[in-house]
Amino acid sequence: MARPSPRIEVAHEALRQAIIEQALKPGTKLPEDVIGEQFAMSRTLVRAVLAKLEAEGLVDAHPKRTATVAQPTLAEARDVFGVRRALEAEAVRLVAKRWQPSFASELESLLRQEDEARSRQDERVSIHLAGEFHLRLAQLSGNALLERYLRELITRCSLILAVFGRPHSSDCAIEEHSALIAALSAGKAEEAVAIMNTHIGAVERRALLGGDDEKPAALGDVLSHYAAAVTARQAPKPTTKPSKTASSK
Repeated sequence: MARPSPRIEVAHEALRQAIIEQALKPGTKLPEDVIGEQFAMSRTLVRAVLAKLEAEGLVDAHPKRTATVAQPTLAEARDVFGVRRALEAEAVRLVAKRWQPSFASELESLLRQEDEARSRQDERVSIHLAGEFHLRLAQLSGNALLERYLRELITRCSLILAVFGRPHSSDCAIEEHSALIAALSAGKAEEAVAIMNTHIGAVERRALLGGDDEKPAALGDVLSHYAAAVTARQAPKPTTKPSKTASSK
């Protein structure tokens, strides 16, 4: 299978992150010409990016109308959380069977980054890292299909947070994630499942509390910021050359 164009990959990831971190709010219009200008892409390539985001549940695209960031309904929100709760519990059971000390190190590293974002009051990065914790847990389950479905559900939960309530407290998320790691490390699989069920239930309650009247940023400004961040992450790291002074005598 041919690898997608690098421009498509950058555009897709930039838009995806902007939506997940709620820099682009539900209902925001996504004009093809603005996206095409930002990423130097034809309308055909822009439509490919939007189609990929639509398949992930992040964009509503219509043949004769401008695509928009998806707006889940309250009924859809409840369905998403119901399915997510079931799949997250199964992921925890699978991780518990495969548990290794290195898993705790990886998850604790994400917690430290989330705590640093909270300390900086960087809400958007905190939201992103909270999702990354759950995605990494899904990856550690060893079940690629489960990981794929949870990835879609977690991104949809970000939209739900943007539509129906303010993002959940970082303090709560960190404490709940920490308790989950402790239970898994102690080999207490069913306790870990119970912690996850309680955690997802708490996120759902916090998600459906109500509104956010923050003024949306211009689409071009948001895309420029996220495109630069994605490109920087994908750039190869420079190699260190041996010092000339270290030559042998």
